[in-house]
Amino acid sequence: MPRFEPFRGLRYRPATSLIGQVIAPPYDVIDSAERVHLASRHPANAVLVELPEPDLQGGRDRYMVATDLFSRWQADGIVRADPEPSLYPYRMTDVSGRSSTGVIGALGLADPGEESDILPHEQTLPKPKSDRLDLLRATRANLSPIWGLSMANGMTATFDPTDDEPVADAYDDDGVRHQLWVLSDRDAIDAIAAAVATAPVVVADGHHRYETARTYQAECRAANGDRPGPHDLVMALIVELAEDQLTVGAIHRTVSGLPADFDIVGAFSEWFDVVRAGAADERTLGALADSHSLALVTGGQAFLLLPHAETYDEAGNDLDSSLIATALSHLPPHDVMHRHSVAEAVRALEGGEGQAAFLLRPVTVGQIDEWANARRRMPPKTTFFSPKPRTGMVFRSLDLP
Repeated sequence: MPRFEPFRGLRYRPATSLIGQVIAPPYDVIDSAERVHLASRHPANAVLVELPEPDLQGGRDRYMVATDLFSRWQADGIVRADPEPSLYPYRMTDVSGRSSTGVIGALGLADPGEESDILPHEQTLPKPKSDRLDLLRATRANLSPIWGLSMANGMTATFDPTDDEPVADAYDDDGVRHQLWVLSDRDAIDAIAAAVATAPVVVADGHHRYETARTYQAECRAANGDRPGPHDLVMALIVELAEDQLTVGAIHRTVSGLPADFDIVGAFSEWFDVVRAGAADERTLGALADSHSLALVTGGQAFLLLPHAETYDEAGNDLDSSLIATALSHLPPHDVMHRHSVAEAVRALEGGEGQAAFLLRPVTVGQIDEWANARRRMPPKTTFFSPKPRTGMVFRSLDLP
């Protein structure tokens, strides 16, 4: 079963006055403009090591830049190691007051070639993994946590961080509050580790970083005579797979590149009952969202999509991502873009970036649990977990004892 261990975290000091200036979103949601904005906030913003840029004048590649900078922060005391191995309770509270509370620790990787109880929950789209691997090789550090969902019922009840003041407390640009605590009590650590060890952990976010950690583990084992070490673990935020701890959103689709006169409503009528819902205005789209409907938006109109029985049969499951992918696979060549909100999808249509938008329904925690227990991966871009853990709340160096 999953191994979950404390580690000596590297944290910004003094975090109480600094942390809001130095944390950053996950690397894969930061565009070039946001990187510039984050880097301008503070000379030690985490984005500078998580998304480094090459030093062309000094002849250093981006990974050398990250390594030198991270080493300098430690030497200058900007980030300092905690005196003893600890776990790090972490709470994210969105603007509505809904909270998700988990624990950051070092999650054990299965030995190379062995079956693991760390279960990726979603297929991933091709993405270069060499970048994250080169960064890990150079810095020998986990700079941001993967996000794992523990299937152990009651894991959250094994700790209560609110007995103490957080060591870091900040709001991000979306108004989400991020709080971190340090837990070094041995009995409390053992209780959390024991709870995590009772059930598999599902990877919610960070599939590529998880696979990168596995690749790095195999490299280290091959080079050192198959000896265990810190390369056998990866920093992870573990949250209980429970309704009250998770906010799961849908990832919508927009389609472009179809022939200009293509009848997308007619094409989708082969797979769905297509029912006109009205003009694609705020009122109609809000009603569709409130009724948890699968919908198509095109030509300024919104339509309900009611799948045929044969559509479920061909898709092989009842997930909206699979149903839409099944119908799209029978269309002429086209491009699909993924959108994280209805507003973003509609803006893409209004801006001429798409011919149609498909508004999907979020999967439930029960569906995630069911698929994980069956050791099945959902299709790519099925789930959007929020809010996102920040990079910079705590780092894990592989070189600290």
